[in-house]
Formats: sequence, structure tokens, C-alpha cells
Amino acid sequence: MQNSTAMVANVSLVIVRRKNYGTWIAAAVAAAIALYVVAGLAVNPAMHWDVVATYLFSAAILGGLATTLWIALVVTFVGLAGGFVIALMRVSSNPLLSWLAQSFILLFRAVPALVWLLFWYFIALLVPVISIGIPFGPTFYSAQTNDVFGQMGAAIIGLGLVASAYMAEIIRGGILSVGKGQTEASKALGIPPTKTMFVIVLPQALRSIIPAFANELINILKGTSLLIIIGVPELMTVAQDIYTANFQQIPLLTVVCFWYLVICGLLGVVQNRLEKHINKGVAR
Repeated sequence: MQNSTAMVANVSLVIVRRKNYGTWIAAAVAAAIALYVVAGLAVNPAMHWDVVATYLFSAAILGGLATTLWIALVVTFVGLAGGFVIALMRVSSNPLLSWLAQSFILLFRAVPALVWLLFWYFIALLVPVISIGIPFGPTFYSAQTNDVFGQMGAAIIGLGLVASAYMAEIIRGGILSVGKGQTEASKALGIPPTKTMFVIVLPQALRSIIPAFANELINILKGTSLLIIIGVPELMTVAQDIYTANFQQIPLLTVVCFWYLVICGLLGVVQNRLEKHINKGVAR
């Protein structure tokens, strides 16, 4: 018995990996289709690659891109600030605050962003004059609504409120991902609720918040293209103005696609680095 055991121990086992031909066939088909599409676009004379090269770094396109990035940044800030407040209201033990937060989230997630943009763009029809003062008393400030809002105001408020609703659910999900034991332990130690939220709960919630936040940031960036409907001079609006004049729709849309791909690709790289940094030391 001992001799047979020793003989088995001396035999070197060779690991033979199973050959999965299905995945290789699928990969070959996908690569062939991708190559066919890319080659077809590359040699298609209707693409007018010379026009694409002309406008890719033109001053007008770069100016529209700068406006797109600026609006996306402001909307992200508005969405984060509003979403954080709404998320805290949503998880509050006060039923009135929780109900108000739920109503806000339902309203701004259910109605399309395009509808909200048009609503705020035409808000002067509902409220011609904006006044700040004491109800039934003196007015301290008064101005025409169109002078206060305009295209940029409608863009930032319309997209910002919609982003706040989505950010609120993202932050709430992150808060709920942290075990209740953390909060209960902080109460037992006499730590104030505000310090518990900012020092204990939120740092742990970031692992759940960041992937969804990055996805929402990309949605905000792409959502700026909706501003073409109210004439804000962002990337898509500028491209439309150009191809309306020279009738080169496909080349100009290719330029727009290129810049959106570049910006979203860079955001993806930043997201991956943040996730790796936050997940250091966490067992997978």
C-alpha cells in the first residue's frame, strides 16, 4: 500500500486545458464584422474625411466643446449638491421629509429631461416677473424672468434638477450599503449624527457610489446634446449650424462622435483609477 502511494506521488500530473472553440469562433466573427464596418467607413467617399479633418480642431467646434464641458461641470455640481440633500431627506426618519424627497425623485425621473428643458425655457409664460420680498409686503428685488433665466439658466436648472433626482438615488443606495451596525456603534460611542454621516458612513459608501456616479456623469455629458432644442451653443448645436450651411451632415456628426468618445473615454480612465484607489485592501 505504501509503495503504491509513493508511486502515485512520483507521477507528475499534466493539466490539460479544455479547448473552447466556441469563444474563438465568436471572437473571429465579431472581429470580421468590426473590420468590415471600419474598412467600409474608411473607403466610403461619402464620409468626406477631409471635411472631418478640417473641422475636428476648428475654433467653432472647440468653442462648442468648451461650452459642453462647462455646462456638464456646473450641472454635475448642482446635481451632487441637490442629490445629497434629497438623499438625506429620503433616508430621514421624518416621514414628511422622506415623502417630499420621494415626490421630488419621482417627478424629475418620470418626466423626460427634454420636457423639463422646454418647461424652464418657457417659464416666463407662467411667471413673467421674478420678485423677492416679504409676502403681501415690500419687494426687495424684481426682474424679468427672461433676463434672469435665458438659455443658460434653463439649461443648468433643467438638467441640474434631473441630475439631482438620479444623484439622490445613487447616494441613498451608497448610504444603505453601509451596515446599520456602523451607525448603531457610533450612537453607542456618543458620536453626533452629522459626524457619523460624514466620517463613518459616507467614506464607506463611496465604494458603491463612485461607479454609479461615473455613469451618471457620462449621462450628464451626453445629455448636454439636448440643449440643441433651446439653442445653447454647445457641441451639437455648433455642428448643426455648420452642416446646415455646408450640407456635410455625416462628417460633422463624425466630429461630434469623436469628441464625445474622447471625453467619455477619459472619464472612464479616471473612474477606474478612483475605484482601484478606494478598493485597496478590500478582498474581492
